[in-house]
Amino acid sequence: MSGETIFALSSGMPPAGVAVIRASGPGIRFGLETLAGHVPAPRIATLATLRDRSGGSLDRALILYFAAPGSFTGEDVAELHVHGGRAVVAATLSALASLPGYRPAEAGEFTRRAFANGKADLTEVEGLSDLIAAETEAQRRQAVGVAGGAMRKIAEDWRARLIQARAYLEAELDFSDEDDVPELIGSAADEVAEAVAQEMEGHLRAADFGERVRSGFEVVLLGAPNVGKSSLLNALARRDVAIVTAEAGTTRDMIEVAMDLEGYAVTLVDTAGLRETTGLVESEGVRRARVRGGAADLVLVLSDGEIAAPEDLPSTIRGVIRVRTKTDLARIDSGPNQYDVAVSAANGSGLGDLKAAIVTALGLLNPRPAALITRERQRRELGTAVTALRFAVGETAAELKAERLRQAGDAIGRLTGRIDVDEWLDVIFREFCIGK
Repeated sequence: MSGETIFALSSGMPPAGVAVIRASGPGIRFGLETLAGHVPAPRIATLATLRDRSGGSLDRALILYFAAPGSFTGEDVAELHVHGGRAVVAATLSALASLPGYRPAEAGEFTRRAFANGKADLTEVEGLSDLIAAETEAQRRQAVGVAGGAMRKIAEDWRARLIQARAYLEAELDFSDEDDVPELIGSAADEVAEAVAQEMEGHLRAADFGERVRSGFEVVLLGAPNVGKSSLLNALARRDVAIVTAEAGTTRDMIEVAMDLEGYAVTLVDTAGLRETTGLVESEGVRRARVRGGAADLVLVLSDGEIAAPEDLPSTIRGVIRVRTKTDLARIDSGPNQYDVAVSAANGSGLGDLKAAIVTALGLLNPRPAALITRERQRRELGTAVTALRFAVGETAAELKAERLRQAGDAIGRLTGRIDVDEWLDVIFREFCIGK
């Protein structure tokens, strides 16, 4: 890293009760001596009066010092816990900026220094980014696991086993004159490659769920016109999002509502009623409804008892919940009673059951093991590693088998950020806020 010391407000924007200003770099001890008059013992909170370089009092603050390498960034780090008024924060930041070698931090620069100094691998960095951005309980739980090193530990185990398998193969090349060595060592390497590939494939199967938890699930409402799709959307959203009238075909385009459903980030999508029509606008709405339903994580197929639910649903639908609507109205079902949930948007009955059914259906999309792959970048590297290992198992020549294992190891290295990830760094750290 450069010889610059960076600083930023790491807590929320003022006014607030307390504001935390963080600094990291080689100038920390000088900065503390200049502003606080001394450097406190590492990791011991100390009350001190902060003064600017002219001796003027800034604030009475709690100061913390973390000596390198035992800090978040791996460098000397200081935290100034000042009163959270705008003037206090501005004056303290100005005092830090006046110190030689100090400058404001860029977005994600503290975490980037932690990565560069080996305090976190790339999966932990991405998990930390997801944790900061988490808005639901499911997103928080998933991000905590990744940020805590769950993926890193697994990847390190894979890499260590593949290195050992390559060592077997190098031994085969070195002792090829021994008749029984090649067959035994080649078989052992194949067993390792097959076992690691199977474990990776398990995580790849869970990757789609992990990405959905991070970005949000999509639940689409499908049904004939006037079966209560828009009313149900409004009831679930607890506000008037869609126009509701007695006229069939009111909804022509899709209406989306983002919500937190029992910890899951969910986007509910109201669509045009499915029916045969000659109108150009409504026909396009019906086409889009079918496309959106086919790509959704879950589809709610609605029927009000009198108007039957559509049967010609898109073949690519992943999951379906059949919903009987308008239960507050006395109606006789026109077809067999094949509903999973019965609800009334008018009086709210059954809405709790429907929410529970949606949460259960989304949870069933989660294979085991727990999803630790949450990004397309991670999925791609893991897929590359699996492909290399599958080729390795099929190779008979020790040299080619060893090369395939090396390719798999390199893909794991890119997954964790050990090698060849410069092109991704700016993209990843751009997602961070200032001060983290």
